[in-house]
Amino acid sequence: MKKNIVILDLICYAAIPYLIWTHGREPFGDYAALLLSTVPGFIYTIYRFIIERQFNIAGMFILGSLFISTTVNLLSSSAESMLWNQVYLGFCYAAIYLLSVVFKKPLALYFAVDWAYLQGYPRKGSQALYSSKGLFIWFQVLTLLFVIRGLFQNLLKAWLIQSYGVDGYSSVLIYMQISGWVFSGLVAIGYFLVFKKVDNYLTKQNYVDSETPVNS
Repeated sequence: MKKNIVILDLICYAAIPYLIWTHGREPFGDYAALLLSTVPGFIYTIYRFIIERQFNIAGMFILGSLFISTTVNLLSSSAESMLWNQVYLGFCYAAIYLLSVVFKKPLALYFAVDWAYLQGYPRKGSQALYSSKGLFIWFQVLTLLFVIRGLFQNLLKAWLIQSYGVDGYSSVLIYMQISGWVFSGLVAIGYFLVFKKVDNYLTKQNYVDSETPVNS
């Protein structure tokens, strides 16, 4: 299943948009071709949202970002301004993650609560557990990884646009997909390590409880 997702990601987020861009520029113009190249990713994201039943904070965040990005793309007046607007919007998303850390409401924690809920655990209990001393800080760190991802990818995109202009869009597609995979791997590893800490925390708490005498 995961292998199929990687293949579909590559097809819908890179291969088809690349073909639309390279073959659509001459008949449609740069802006129209660029706009059309985002359609496969839009449809695929909606499909994934419905199939995976992501009716939660993480899913709504992704869906909201998708519709905002699409609106910004439609309101852009040219292909180059559309690319730059995507960069600015990307920095705004990174700022949202950063603000969630500053206000001690790390989005990574809420994404974890969503995941736990899908495994059958109540949201309230999971949120209380993840907010425990010794665990909460790691969700803060994990959220900072999302901030770093946003900064890196959008700085890279900005450099590519600055260096190659609209003609570099094909390179943007390739580099964004590769960097996206890399950061997805880092985020997955991050969650794995955090959940290991959660398991260790629960084991320790159970040990402490077993050592506590019960008053009769």
